[in-house]
Amino acid sequence: MNPDESCIVRHFNQFYPLSAVDKSLLTRLEDSAIPVKAGTPLWEERDRAHEFCTLKRGWAYSYRELENGTRQILEIYLPGDIIGLREFAFSQRLAGVQMIEDGEACFFPHCHLVDIFRQSFTLTSILFAIASRQQVMLTERLVNLARRNARQKQAHFLLEMCQRIKQTHGDGCESFRLPLSQEILADLLGLSPVHVSRTFTALNDDGLIFRERYSVTIPDMEALKHEAGFDDRYLVENMRPLFQEASA
Repeated sequence: MNPDESCIVRHFNQFYPLSAVDKSLLTRLEDSAIPVKAGTPLWEERDRAHEFCTLKRGWAYSYRELENGTRQILEIYLPGDIIGLREFAFSQRLAGVQMIEDGEACFFPHCHLVDIFRQSFTLTSILFAIASRQQVMLTERLVNLARRNARQKQAHFLLEMCQRIKQTHGDGCESFRLPLSQEILADLLGLSPVHVSRTFTALNDDGLIFRERYSVTIPDMEALKHEAGFDDRYLVENMRPLFQEASA
């Protein structure tokens, strides 16, 4: 594989420019990709936690099943994301992970990550930054669920996805693919599917979001940010100052 075509290399390059050696180490994590169908669990809650997973292609989500038979979706994963970092110190899975669409996943044992720790200060630092970012995203999700109304929740989430897609693909995100059903959005945002549909209609009527099946267009980014109270500080990373200090 050409390292520059690797999803995980593009993902890590967001944080700091990678050397050829670092790119080579990362592309090994995408070896032995296996095809996975939409709806396939990558693992379930309480499964043994002994490996990580990277998404080479396709979207996935993590979730917790609740006692009343409902579920709370915790995170949405995109190609290049590493799944399972928070469970590195645990023997059991804390949440299930399921594919949203057909894709490819690459599984690798914890010891492979330990090898990276031994061989690359840069990749170790970026992995720590990624784990920190995932934690901050969950914090923002908690605020979104608890303190924002339906319009703000939906607008905020779409802006978050827009920013993440832009960072991975390196181009604009005024229009982007969002392969999430109303049921998935409802379980993510703490709404009902009907409420999700009505909110999309209201945002469309106000000219803030246009959605056609799995395609979303944001005609006025600043207006939508104002609607959502969106501040992208939790998504914007720059580790260059850290490495400059380390080399000083």
